[in-house]
Amino acid sequence: MKVFKDFKDFISKGNVMDMAVGVIIGGAFGKIVTSLVNDILMPLIGILTGGIDFTALSAKVGDAEVMYGSFIQSVIDFLIIALCIFFITKSIAKAGEKLKKKQAEEAAAAPAGPTSEELLTEIRDLLKNK
Repeated sequence: MKVFKDFKDFISKGNVMDMAVGVIIGGAFGKIVTSLVNDILMPLIGILTGGIDFTALSAKVGDAEVMYGSFIQSVIDFLIIALCIFFITKSIAKAGEKLKKKQAEEAAAAPAGPTSEELLTEIRDLLKNK
């Protein structure tokens, strides 16, 4: 029973749940990019290259058939996903920098209150006058 409790505690931690959500969203994003490459980009590239269908590109080596056209599509998939992740992380970093700058400006614009020494002096003077 302790094993189940430990597992429940482990799976309930925020990091594990965040990672699970990231993997699920990443998988869905990968499918979208694969569709973008296979259904939109590769036909356009095929038109530019004279109607070449990359999925049909292969080479016969002995009895084996090397499907290098599928590999080319996978490389394009990877490059598009990497480019999207680059832009997302760059925009998140920019937003973080803007937030830090705004917080620093707000902190600098806040009126400086009396120091603790000034407050203690004022309290002392009030007590003296009583």
